[in-house]
Amino acid sequence: MYRYDEFDQTLVDERVAQFRDQTQRFLAGQLDEEEFKTLRLRNGLYLQRFAPMLRVSIPYGLLASRQLRMLAHIARRYDKGYGHFTTRQNIQYNWPKLEEVPDILADLASVEMHAIQTSGNCIRNITSDHLAGVARDELVDPRPYCELTRQWATFHPEFNWLPRKFKIAFSSSTRDRAATQVHDIGVHIVRNDAGELGYSIYVGGGLGRMPMIGHKIREFLPELDLISYLEAVLRIYNRLGRRDNIHRARVKVLVKATGPEQFARMVEAEWNALKDSNLRLQPQDIEDIKSRFELPQYDEAAAGEPGYAKQLAVDSRFASWARRNLAPHRVSGYSIVFVSLKANGIAPGDITAEQMDAVADLADRYSAGEIRATHDQNLVLADVADRDVYAVWQRLSELGLATPNIGLLTDLICCPGLDFCSLANASSISVAQEIFDRFDDLDYQHDIGEIKMKMSGCMNGCGHHTVGHIGILGVDKKGEEWYQITLGGSAEDDASLGDRTGPSVSRADIAGAVQKIVEVYLEQRSDAEESFLATYRRVGMPPFKARLYDSAETPAEALA
Repeated sequence: MYRYDEFDQTLVDERVAQFRDQTQRFLAGQLDEEEFKTLRLRNGLYLQRFAPMLRVSIPYGLLASRQLRMLAHIARRYDKGYGHFTTRQNIQYNWPKLEEVPDILADLASVEMHAIQTSGNCIRNITSDHLAGVARDELVDPRPYCELTRQWATFHPEFNWLPRKFKIAFSSSTRDRAATQVHDIGVHIVRNDAGELGYSIYVGGGLGRMPMIGHKIREFLPELDLISYLEAVLRIYNRLGRRDNIHRARVKVLVKATGPEQFARMVEAEWNALKDSNLRLQPQDIEDIKSRFELPQYDEAAAGEPGYAKQLAVDSRFASWARRNLAPHRVSGYSIVFVSLKANGIAPGDITAEQMDAVADLADRYSAGEIRATHDQNLVLADVADRDVYAVWQRLSELGLATPNIGLLTDLICCPGLDFCSLANASSISVAQEIFDRFDDLDYQHDIGEIKMKMSGCMNGCGHHTVGHIGILGVDKKGEEWYQITLGGSAEDDASLGDRTGPSVSRADIAGAVQKIVEVYLEQRSDAEESFLATYRRVGMPPFKARLYDSAETPAEALA
């Protein structure tokens, strides 16, 4: 866990004082709405349908137990008793009072947290693999590189008013779990043929109303050149990115307009003027950042203890959960535990204050005092000794956090939709609930296997629908809620955008449409091991489209 130094703490404390003064002046009528808007957005504060929404940053998804307890305190003291984990490793509160937001920020600062740059046209929260540091397929721990980037990006004077928001994600594993190719910049930590550490750089990915997969613009960038190269990319974007149309202002539009090859040439030219400047990292810079991470001390005696295997053999419910909600740890004798925030009856990603406190207690007792937030809106206890896994499962079961559905149909991503968001066109949480009810039989879900379903309530795509194996997008048609469906998307190494099935589906028919898609998959897959994505890529759209639209004449409203 990275620990603040005196500069980090001073920075967030001073920001709290500044925002407290700005809020007081706004409430006193000394700042108008437009003046205050630019200030609140720099502190993660949006105005939603019913109340302000505060988005809190969780850099690269890593939380200490004391930080999770503070998030629980904020939910209890300032909100309605719960928080909502997002797809970019943040947490959102949907009911804070404006006059109390400075107090919330002060409480966050007391545990080395903040909401700085979680909104606005600046560099947003730096994200990474939620299994960083514990994954078996990892080259090196990417979090020190994320932290270096976070420090460079925070309050960067040149990039505080970009054409549009800017998102950077890191991966260091053979499997991309951080959706790097749908970020403005995706950084893959790699080794070249000479064994040197460095990065492959992707630029121009993104979701929203113009979804695009990023382009690799540099095959190998030496380790010490990370910041200078990022600076070069941002300079080109800041200089040439469109500011006349908010919907065409992201860097992906610039990369498409110039072509990735020309964009890469412009970046290289800019970088050649920068690479020998003080932006070039020194080996000691990286070592200093690494030294500020407190790493778990593993028990060598944990390997080979028989208790875990015995419990798997005698408790079928535990075994079912372990098959879906555990991942192998790089250290023998330890497991990675996924805490499912996708129980029936609960909005995906939501967690109560009491559950947060209890997960923090579990982290302290069993997982080195740390918790991770995932891109799929779940939590992870990353360092649980195998001998303790059964006790962790028992407690998670008591808390309603042990649904054995990680990677299955009901482990779906879902934005807040019309329930909270002022941009939304359609509901998403209630649709997620209908899908959950329809597929509540876990044995059936396990037979179906892995499917990544993602749902957004509008074209902004916060629910990542365009890269879902099954994607659902809510649209408004003459005041009614309709839903477009896409198939075949992926945010992993084989990143791809989903294909639209055809006319949209009514609110009443969307859950049934998902069931039809699943039925076609089960009929078409070559065997139980062929995934939904593999089946779709093999057979294509026709059988799915035929089943979706053959039962009734397509309503005229759907074609509008």
